[in-house]
Amino acid sequence: MKTLFLLLAPAAFLAAQSQPVSIQFKAVVGDAALACGKSYPNIGTTKSTISPRDFRFYIHNVRLLDHSGKEVPVELKQDEKWQLDNLALLDFENATVSCANGTPDTNAAITGIVPPNHYTGLRFTLGVPFEKNHTDLTKMPSPLNFTALAWVWNAGRKFARLDFSSTGAPRGYAIHLGSTGCTPSETKTTIPTNCSEPNRLEVTLPNFDPASDVVIADLAALLQDSDVDKAGKMMSGCMSGPATPACAPLFSNLGLPFPNQPLKPQTFFRKGTAQP
Repeated sequence: MKTLFLLLAPAAFLAAQSQPVSIQFKAVVGDAALACGKSYPNIGTTKSTISPRDFRFYIHNVRLLDHSGKEVPVELKQDEKWQLDNLALLDFENATVSCANGTPDTNAAITGIVPPNHYTGLRFTLGVPFEKNHTDLTKMPSPLNFTALAWVWNAGRKFARLDFSSTGAPRGYAIHLGSTGCTPSETKTTIPTNCSEPNRLEVTLPNFDPASDVVIADLAALLQDSDVDKAGKMMSGCMSGPATPACAPLFSNLGLPFPNQPLKPQTFFRKGTAQP
């Protein structure tokens, strides 16, 4: 019995020194919940009607803030599907109707543990960390093995894939956020040492209580300054290229640098109140 107690004591001690945390996310289009197969009017500068096709994004380095503003990392649960090390994938499409090219399973929460405390803020990074981004997806575990969320190996992952169709672009409008200008790039599988445009967004939500608040990701807010009816020969939109005009208003609302425009606070994420 004494031996058993000694074996269990460290686990019990660690449990006493931590508390579970679940951070809820919600995808919306303005005031309405985002759902595959639904249409949303009055979007962008042309007041277009859009219908979602995909809505997924990676975040990492999740931290809670205590009353003094100190960052406390969230130790993510290793679930072998949505969370890997300090990285998580949020997925709001369900492979039905307009989202037929997606995956059936969804994920709208990050789970883990933190030291016991009262937390009053949230901070995380949108994107995949450099050391995990430029890896062979065929050799990586979930959630870094999704073909739909990867460019060629050298360019790495799509940090966010936010696809939809619109009144003027029925073939589809794509927003694929990721790093660009990655070198060296002699071949598609050359592992880069640097990316001139990393395009990772640091998000801070003050006065955020993980027990009662939710992280809102608002597609309408992201698109409010975009002409989503400007159709190309195939799929229109932004693939994170610094010379792509359609990227300028999107990067502005994401709070990311873009040539010849001032940096603004991001408006894609905001705090909301969880439904009872």
